[in-house]
Amino acid sequence: MERLAELIQDHPDTDNAIGAPGRDWMTYGDLRTLTLTVRQTLRAAGIGAQDRVAIVLPNGPEMAAAFVTVAQSATTAPLNLAYKEDEFAFYLEDLKAKAIIVETDYDGPARRVAKRFDMIVIELTENNPAGSFTLSTTATGSAADTVPGSDDVALILHTSGTTSRPKIVPLLQSNVAASAVNVRDSLALTKDDCCLNVMPLFHIHGLIAAVSGSLAAGASISCAPGFDTLKFFSWLEEVGPSWYTAVPTMHQAILARAPRNAAIIENARLRFLRSSSSSLPGPVMTQLAETFGAPVVEAYGMTEAAHQMCCNPIEPGRQKPGAVGLPAGPEVRIADEIENRLINGVGEISISGPNVTPGYEANPEANEKNFFEAEGKRWFRTGDQGEFDEDGFLSLTGRLKEIINRGGEKISPLEVDGILSDHPAVGQCVTFAVPHAKLGEDVGAAVVLKEGQSATDREIRDFASQRLAAFKVPRKILILDEIPKGATGKLQRIGLAEKLGLG
Repeated sequence: MERLAELIQDHPDTDNAIGAPGRDWMTYGDLRTLTLTVRQTLRAAGIGAQDRVAIVLPNGPEMAAAFVTVAQSATTAPLNLAYKEDEFAFYLEDLKAKAIIVETDYDGPARRVAKRFDMIVIELTENNPAGSFTLSTTATGSAADTVPGSDDVALILHTSGTTSRPKIVPLLQSNVAASAVNVRDSLALTKDDCCLNVMPLFHIHGLIAAVSGSLAAGASISCAPGFDTLKFFSWLEEVGPSWYTAVPTMHQAILARAPRNAAIIENARLRFLRSSSSSLPGPVMTQLAETFGAPVVEAYGMTEAAHQMCCNPIEPGRQKPGAVGLPAGPEVRIADEIENRLINGVGEISISGPNVTPGYEANPEANEKNFFEAEGKRWFRTGDQGEFDEDGFLSLTGRLKEIINRGGEKISPLEVDGILSDHPAVGQCVTFAVPHAKLGEDVGAAVVLKEGQSATDREIRDFASQRLAAFKVPRKILILDEIPKGATGKLQRIGLAEKLGLG
């Protein structure tokens, strides 16, 4: 498959495609019909195959369907509805978006910025069934009724920009289609599978793993309005999904409420659980598998790879806690952290394959730094450090920018996370660098205790001291009610010390 359209073209008209808790299902026939209607609306407004359309909608089936349909006619740029006006101004101008899709009754900052930039505003009115909508606009124009080719951009996103200006990542039709097929194949998805999506659909994880991977299999996706720990188990009961995908913090929140939802878990038909976007501590993977009686498949992805790079095997019992799995689509190798060559052992994880972005937009410096040629192929440096074990499983030792340098001693925050997560009272934790006058950096950790459990920072330090070399033990442990997270629910190490008043 080389284009997004090919993901949905051959599935039976009457099979369920996109739904939502409490709503009727949109079928594949409905989805294909909507695709044609969306194209007609865009072309009549003067929006062509290479034009960029920002999508600013609440999480849910309409956001999923808008991405899938618009991406078959133009370039999509999904944005977080929660952005402030200055953020919308930055992203919309940086993306050079020609049009924006918002709900008809939306009167927030994105609409104001679009008006300021004289963008085409397209209003979306929700219909039934789930995912069905009508687009309307006062703009008129004319654009050639061509469909995007495999080398046209289907999806454009920004990197997180935690340490620098966010970079623009264009993903081609062929990148998205290849990654969707990789997800489908690694999870052995079929038309009988149903995914409960709780991931935000302005982020690569939900767009590719949950939505596009399911569509490639002719499976169905029930799109929740976002992640809600209090509603998750009622959705699980109502939808009856065969799988869901989430980030580790979501899995940990689900685990915390699992004991009071034992009956729902007992009746659930989950074939597997999937985790991605940040490392899942080994003890959490084990506890999830025991709680749900299903394999927990950790995968490794990033925006520049159109999400998935590695994935644990789907067969029960073959998953390795603490490992992000086997290469699952692209070729994955270890590169020297400085020189442009491939090596064995510990180094920078690098990838090559049809799902990898052709390069950052308008950023030759970043492309020079992050792409290199070796062994006749073009490789992308992920910025992650890791190594393969004797069975070919990849383990991450950390983001190169997040490795803690304590007076010359290099410490992987992921290793410390794994030990702290093993403490019986620890529900969530994140290890990070804190400034130190003499050593440069020292080890800090933020911890959230499990409901009903108690422990002091000293007790947690003593626990870690029995399992870690002295220089790796956090000097400062903060016990919090909640750890600050990014928009997608990921814990962010860089800048956390400053956020917590330790900078």
